[in-house]
Amino acid sequence: MTASNFTSRLALAASPLAIGLALLATPAAAQTTQPSADAEQAQKDADQAAADAAKAKAEADAAAGDTIVVTGFRRSLESAVQTKKYQEQIVESVSAEDIGKLPDSSIGESIARLPGIASQRTNGRANVIAIRGFGPDFSMTLLNGREQTSTNDNRGVEFDQYPSEVVNQVVVYKSPSASLVGQGLVGTVDIRTVRPLDAKKRVFAIGLRGSYADLGKLNSDSKDTGYRASATFIDRWADDRVGIALAASYVDEPYQTQEFNAWGYATGTIPPSTEVLGLIGGSKSFVTSTQLKRLGLNGTFQAELSPNLTLTADMFYSNFKDDQSKRGIELPLGFGAFGTTFDTATFKTANGTVVSGVFNNVQGVIRNDVFAKKADLYSGGLNLAWKNDNGWRANADASFSRTDRRELSLESYSGTGYGVSGGATDTISFVTGKTGTTFKPTLNYSDTSLIKLTDPLGWGGSRVQAGYYNDRIVEDELVQFRGEVEREINSFVDSVKVGANFTDRSKSLTPDEFFVGLPNGATEANIPTKYLLRPTNLSYLGLGPVVSYDPRALIRDGVLVLDPNTSNDIPAKAYDVTEKVWTGYVQANLKGDIGAAQLTGNVGVQVIHTDQRSSGIAFNNGTQVDVSLGDKYWLVLPSLNLNARFPNDFVVRFAAAKEIQRPRLDQMRSAIGYGVDFSGPTPFISGSGGNPTLRPYQANAVDLNLEKYFGGKGYIAAQFFWKDITKYIADGRDNNFDYSAFPLPATAPPGISTIGRLNAPVNTKGGKMYGAEVAATLPFGLITSALDGFGLTGGVGYTKTKVRDFNGNITQIPGYSKWVANGTAFFEKWGFNARGSIRYRSTFLGDFTGFGGSPTRRIALDETIVDGQVGYDFAEGSTLRGLSIYLQGQNLTDERFASVNANQNPTQIIDYQIYGRRFLAGLTYKF
Repeated sequence: MTASNFTSRLALAASPLAIGLALLATPAAAQTTQPSADAEQAQKDADQAAADAAKAKAEADAAAGDTIVVTGFRRSLESAVQTKKYQEQIVESVSAEDIGKLPDSSIGESIARLPGIASQRTNGRANVIAIRGFGPDFSMTLLNGREQTSTNDNRGVEFDQYPSEVVNQVVVYKSPSASLVGQGLVGTVDIRTVRPLDAKKRVFAIGLRGSYADLGKLNSDSKDTGYRASATFIDRWADDRVGIALAASYVDEPYQTQEFNAWGYATGTIPPSTEVLGLIGGSKSFVTSTQLKRLGLNGTFQAELSPNLTLTADMFYSNFKDDQSKRGIELPLGFGAFGTTFDTATFKTANGTVVSGVFNNVQGVIRNDVFAKKADLYSGGLNLAWKNDNGWRANADASFSRTDRRELSLESYSGTGYGVSGGATDTISFVTGKTGTTFKPTLNYSDTSLIKLTDPLGWGGSRVQAGYYNDRIVEDELVQFRGEVEREINSFVDSVKVGANFTDRSKSLTPDEFFVGLPNGATEANIPTKYLLRPTNLSYLGLGPVVSYDPRALIRDGVLVLDPNTSNDIPAKAYDVTEKVWTGYVQANLKGDIGAAQLTGNVGVQVIHTDQRSSGIAFNNGTQVDVSLGDKYWLVLPSLNLNARFPNDFVVRFAAAKEIQRPRLDQMRSAIGYGVDFSGPTPFISGSGGNPTLRPYQANAVDLNLEKYFGGKGYIAAQFFWKDITKYIADGRDNNFDYSAFPLPATAPPGISTIGRLNAPVNTKGGKMYGAEVAATLPFGLITSALDGFGLTGGVGYTKTKVRDFNGNITQIPGYSKWVANGTAFFEKWGFNARGSIRYRSTFLGDFTGFGGSPTRRIALDETIVDGQVGYDFAEGSTLRGLSIYLQGQNLTDERFASVNANQNPTQIIDYQIYGRRFLAGLTYKF
């Protein structure tokens, strides 16, 4: 989008930050981008009460000669408790311990510790979030209340894109309100940065951290140590009417992974008559060394233009580079392909799975692959907030978000010779167990006189395919405008707000794919000595060392060459999807007394109009045809949030709403292959691909919370939820797809109907989802002063789903875990702090990277992650005041990440990944 287009759109509409959020109890965390009148005033009252109580306690402690100031992690928990207590919706939150200092090293890890929330690790990093058992396809993420573009193919944000040092608070909404625009089906995550006018004084903070991966340098061109540096500056001037906040973070850290991967497991009969349920069909296993480099910059300017008018302008930029070297061996085994045979005299079985044996005539493929992801994310906005003394408020907001992303998946093959019969074969014995399969080969795969650049299994057919080059170019752009007016009434209806929002989003994928070959038609070539690296050790698989090199250097210097892939399969992956969404809403904020309880909350409705369209290429009997398809529709989303607040700090919450989640953008692509199906008595048009007319997930939801608070320091809560999913998205066959916008196939008989079938993501009826969560934050000082400084925080969530697929069968929801639990035990006093954390999630349908970088899903096993941290904060009055030092250990039990075959047999492992432990030491210094 050009600057002129953005300016013209800005002139057409404006919008506010209108999500009603309670302010936090500390200045550093007291920024709320879209405060509603009732929440803002309630939180101000709470802030003042907390400040008065803290002052009185400090004076009493000083008189007793024992001054204690609550800071750090305990203060972060108190801020989160205050946010939860005074919100009008059902929320969870985490806030910074101090400026530029979240309790964890990443946002994803911090969010994963909240009740009912889990994360999925990628290369050892917690980068995507599952709320109430649903994966990232079912929730939305906002930055300062605004919708964001993503660095993947769906709408879900990868949280390692956002440095924790520029984040001051994260709020997870589990129930929506009418004024919450951009909501998800199971929750909405709002990432918030610092607002300078909320700070009490000037702050300048710097941080430095070193990291160590205990798996070591698995590839010779990798690292096992890294670092992270950050700086934050906040100041106000002009009688505290003008403020600026600047934050920067740079990360250069390695991640190491030992992977086992199976093609799958064959079933059948081993002569003479042994029936087996699983014999490993093949293996594609790697060691992966990842180097993550990320620069994050954030700036916010605020000015009180008048006593009633405040201007806020902010900008966020992230430059993200994730470079992976993947080296290993691919082995064709039990599927009987490529000449491999199984020695039927050697096998042993357990529970129907072949757990040991010998394969003969194995032609292995040495893999030296690269996966390099680069993304630039730009996000910013301009907000005007006006508040009149007579009870009127108004907000106008304009924002944009853009992500430019490239993902290179480069495969390079080598082996003993060209084709199945072109080189030496191996005899390999194996043992299969709960950690995958280990092997004992007879060939030396690090022998450079044996291993050549070639197409060992003849994958290229008549073409000598020595690798594959897949460059995915993705552009994602979003512009949003919002306007809101609110009027205080000061009756049971405390205020009424009316608003409108317009979002214009476009996302495109351009695949650029090539076959990797050898120059001048050669079938094989020696690897030049100057490109050889130290062999990569696969001893954890029993395979020993393998030949290693950087394929990018071979392509750069012409040792390997690229040949464009002109197959129709390539443009079939492309898409260009646009969405124009108009949202209008009205919301009444409620406040009154019912007996001894105060009743607060809101009731409202959103009315949404969507115009979605996808342009691209369809294939009429293999011939490319330009098409543009889409749909327009209306949705009405009512919502209700009621809170009964009793004098004894007991709160009962009830929420009911209609909720939606828009489809993945790649599911809406218009690339379709189609033709005439003559298999039945009546010919019809049939095709497969994306579905540009796909409607959102929809659900009717009810929540009930029972919460008991202990002042502003602790709470215990029981949460119950139920969702009737009235519209779901599943892979299936639409028997009523309209092909009238497509040219008729040349083979179509006269009079054929344009209403045919399409195998693509389709809307189904859905099903039910319900569950319960128990959560608590309990400082033990509330029980007895002898335990002051000790405490626990955490929760357990249970979710049950009965969602049906296209055929009416119960299906597993992506990211769904029946059980999610987490807990943190902590001690913090006299400057010393220590905490241990554990988080657990049961089996779930996880996202993995498939062929050519395409997403695939497998059943991931349950996992338990244990982390720990100790630190010390130098107190006021010491020569090192403002300095904090800490030592962290992540994944202390070296928990694996694993998936199993579809039959969930525990000995039929598909993926088994070891990330190792990570140790981090760092400091922050605040002037």
